[in-house]
Amino acid sequence: MNSGVARPQYPVNLVVDGRKCLVVGAGAVAARKAAGLLACGAEVTVVAPEAGEEILAWAAAGALRYDQREYQSGEVAGYRLVVAATDVSGVNHLVFRDAEQAGVWVNTADDPAACTFTLPSVVRRGPLTVAVSTGGQSPALAAWLRRRLESEVGDEYRVLLELLAAEREAIKADGRSTEHVDWHNALDSNMLELIKAGEIGKARERLQACLSSS
Repeated sequence: MNSGVARPQYPVNLVVDGRKCLVVGAGAVAARKAAGLLACGAEVTVVAPEAGEEILAWAAAGALRYDQREYQSGEVAGYRLVVAATDVSGVNHLVFRDAEQAGVWVNTADDPAACTFTLPSVVRRGPLTVAVSTGGQSPALAAWLRRRLESEVGDEYRVLLELLAAEREAIKADGRSTEHVDWHNALDSNMLELIKAGEIGKARERLQACLSSS
């Protein structure tokens, strides 16, 4: 498999809930990677000779498994997804080669050429996820854009999503298709402004009125 960031990347949202994921390394960068996996319900194992306070605290709380040892060649085969985040390039590249041979998706911190996936900067508002990726070419730009989006995409978007999802489920429960409903007309109404003003009930009524006329 060819890797690196020169090729277009296919964006996906991986379901890692309940899946075994490995993080090789236990410093600050590894802790950020582990935190992202834990937030999505992954079963995380961290392998490293030494660990920072965050990793040790999570291990003590039972949030993840910490194996205090060196990485063992070939062990990536037991996992669905792997992150290499040590400060030793030789170890990171060994993890990458092992993952390639085992057909396991691998991300190597700060080394896009040794990745079969890269990690975007993410803004989360409940189930709503807005991701910004530069294909590994400029993490700084991705983080900068994420910070801008965090100020623009507030919690009102989470509420908007909840209203839309509830109406979609109601339509499906009624035996009707949701594909031909004019969702865009509803979204182009002033629903979002009503939510920002705390008028959730009125926003729901506006949504229902728009959908009933479509």
